[in-house]
Order: sequence, then C-alpha cells, then structure tokens
Amino acid sequence: MEKSFYYSVPWSDISYLKETLEAIEIPFVIEQPSDKLSLDEGSVAFVFPDMHVRVYRHVHELFGSHGKTYPKSSV
Repeated sequence: MEKSFYYSVPWSDISYLKETLEAIEIPFVIEQPSDKLSLDEGSVAFVFPDMHVRVYRHVHELFGSHGKTYPKSSV
C-alpha cells in the first residue's frame, strides 16, 4: 500500500475507529511511533493510501479533520 496520509489518535480510540473503517471497507494500516512518524505519547497512526474524494469524505467525517501527509521515503 502506498502511504499517503495519516491521523494520530490515542490508544483508547483504536477499537472504534478500526471497526468503523473495516465496516465501510476503507483500506488502512495502524502504525506506532517510529523514526518516520513522530507521534504523541500513547498515540498511534491510522495510515491511508490515496483515495477517491468520495471515499476520503467518509474518513474526514470520521476523524473530524484533514489528515497529515505521510512522510516520503528517502530511498
């Protein structure tokens, strides 16, 4: 999956968000803080590929904001 954007969320929100995204069949991965993603303590990232604007609208509504651009590899 080509990673395009992400949302940082607290651990306590993972279950609800994961179940909702799976129910509406939106592709994502969950990542923990790393050298590439600097996240707040106790947070994880829901990472998404590029998607059609109609699908993105659902993600935007679920998270309540626009996602952050996923850092590109320097490879």
